[in-house]
Amino acid sequence: MIIRDGHLGDVPAVLAMFDSAVAWLTSQGRIGQWGSEPFSTDAARVESVTSWATSGGMRVAELDGRPAGCLVVGSAMPYVTPASEPELYVRGLVIDQRFHGRGVGSALLERARAEAVEREVALLRVDCYGGDDGRLVAYYESQGFTRTESFRVGDWPGQILEMRLPSARG
Repeated sequence: MIIRDGHLGDVPAVLAMFDSAVAWLTSQGRIGQWGSEPFSTDAARVESVTSWATSGGMRVAELDGRPAGCLVVGSAMPYVTPASEPELYVRGLVIDQRFHGRGVGSALLERARAEAVEREVALLRVDCYGGDDGRLVAYYESQGFTRTESFRVGDWPGQILEMRLPSARG
C-alpha cells in the first residue's frame, strides 16, 4: 500500500469510494450515516470532495495501483466545539468497499497520526456518525481514539473522538 497526496484528478475515484460505502451501508439498512443516494449525484457532496482535493489535506491510499481509500486532514469542522489547543482534524475518511478488511482505514489513520506528530500537534480529533449500533464509534475506539462529546447536526447524531499524541511542544 502506498499513501500519497490527493489532487483534483482523484475526485472521481473518491466519489466512487463514497458511492461504494453508501451502497454497502444501504444494503445493511444503515442509511443514517450518509443516506442512500450516491455522493456522485449530489452537487454539494461533489463540491465538498473537490474542495478537499485542493485543500492540501487529501491523502489517497492505493493498493495494487488502485485508489482504495481517502483521508482528509485539516482544521476542525465548523459544527464541532473548537479545541482549546492546536490540533489536526480528520475531516473525512472513506474506504472503497472492494478493499474492505485490508487495513486501508488503519493505514490512513496512522498517516494522520504521523502528520500530527510531524506538525508537533498533540491532539488528533475526528467526528463520526454516532447513531444506530455505534459500530463506527467503536471502530475509531479500536484505532486508539477516545470519545469526548456527542453533538447533533439537525437529526444527525455525531460523536467527537480524540487521540493524544507526543509533541515537542510538551
